[in-house]
Amino acid sequence: MNFVKITIFGILLSGILCACTSNSDNYPEPQSEADLKGLTLACTNGSYYQQKYENQPDVSLFLTSNEADGVQAVRQGHADVYVSDEVMLTKADLKRLGMKKSFVGDEAFDVAFAIKKGNTELADRLNAFLMTAPLTDIVNYWINEGPFIEEPAYTIPEGAKPFRCVCAVNIAPISYLGEGGKWQGLDADILRRFAHSQGRPFEMQYQDIGSAIMAINTGKADVFSGCLFITEERRKSVDFSAPYYKCHSGYFIVDHSLDARMGLGERIHMNLIKENRFKLILDGLVETIKITFFSILFGTILGVGICVCRRSKRRWVRVIADIYGDLINGMPTLVLLLILFYVVFANSGMSASLVAIVAFAMCFASVAGNIFDTSISSVPKGQTEAGLSLGFTPFKTFMGIVFPQALKKGLPLYTGECVSLLKNTSIVGYIAISDLTRASDLIRTRTFDALIPLLIVTILYFLIAWLIRKLLYLCLQKK
Repeated sequence: MNFVKITIFGILLSGILCACTSNSDNYPEPQSEADLKGLTLACTNGSYYQQKYENQPDVSLFLTSNEADGVQAVRQGHADVYVSDEVMLTKADLKRLGMKKSFVGDEAFDVAFAIKKGNTELADRLNAFLMTAPLTDIVNYWINEGPFIEEPAYTIPEGAKPFRCVCAVNIAPISYLGEGGKWQGLDADILRRFAHSQGRPFEMQYQDIGSAIMAINTGKADVFSGCLFITEERRKSVDFSAPYYKCHSGYFIVDHSLDARMGLGERIHMNLIKENRFKLILDGLVETIKITFFSILFGTILGVGICVCRRSKRRWVRVIADIYGDLINGMPTLVLLLILFYVVFANSGMSASLVAIVAFAMCFASVAGNIFDTSISSVPKGQTEAGLSLGFTPFKTFMGIVFPQALKKGLPLYTGECVSLLKNTSIVGYIAISDLTRASDLIRTRTFDALIPLLIVTILYFLIAWLIRKLLYLCLQKK
């Protein structure tokens, strides 16, 4: 009865909170920054707009991790206005989303590319290119839908080192993952031309602002882009190229005169069929399965070693195993992943996927070692003594008597940890791995539709977890 009361109370409270957050119909359309008083502004975390408005008591902020979430915050009534760069949403996107640009801010900012602080060689080469490149025509094509400017023919030597870029947005017309997995947009076009002019192939990855700054400062990437405003605060962390565009702030609101509703078929087509976005899901699925399988495999092998160390007669060996377990268990998996990628293996040339496998295997081994040790200890010692008294060797006694019983007791826990590892792989996007979760993010930031990508990814995670459980329990039945 108490549970029913608590549930009803929770539903009523949620309804009240949702009603309080949605006030988009109760304010006049803002025409200037002075009209923002009393309103809630959605903006991305770490952006210039957060710094500008976070200390203004008459304006509330709704911080999001990316541009797509900021747009959804306004559409769902969690915020009144979405503030970003004025070019961040195309006319077609605004119409599809049922939004409009309320007004443009008075400030104008120089837009440039961020480079590792002190990397003057790259800065000089990039600035020299920007001085000679047809920037006006490129900007006119992407921003004002002008005529396309062909890229000059460059010769790229085989085996040349890629020019690696990270971008904090996946939105047209700045930078977005288009047809065939090719990055397009203003920033991508300029940087691709520069890379080819240097005789290097072009690579671009989508990362949040924090991870992108870490990537260029640790040498994992050469340039950070995403319609970046040059501010004194940012100059403390990175160097900037010469400006290639001047941009104002744009303030976007819901346009109630437009009907932005879409049918299920249209949403599926937009999220999966258009630009072959389903391939992002398939590639992410393969990446997730690969990382999960090899992490479990190597983690299990290492876990057996830890179990042996824990059961060793030598005290110093047991102490080493305990220290390893305490260190790994006391550290969040994400922190370990970032340390390995950006510090330990920063200059090793190891792929991000291999680093992720090492990190997850280390975490899995600690837990698996405890499971193996506990399962073996749960088998009464009399079982081992009986086997030895019958003339079995210690190895045959363990494999024939102790191991089957320990397996039966430890397998449920081991299976649960395998599923937990699968779910934990969703953090690998922090080191620019396009797994299932990152694939849904890439689609969501392009379509501004969270339901279809997240629903598909949820189903796929469930199916993988179900398959892991079935396979492990089949192994138990055979034993």
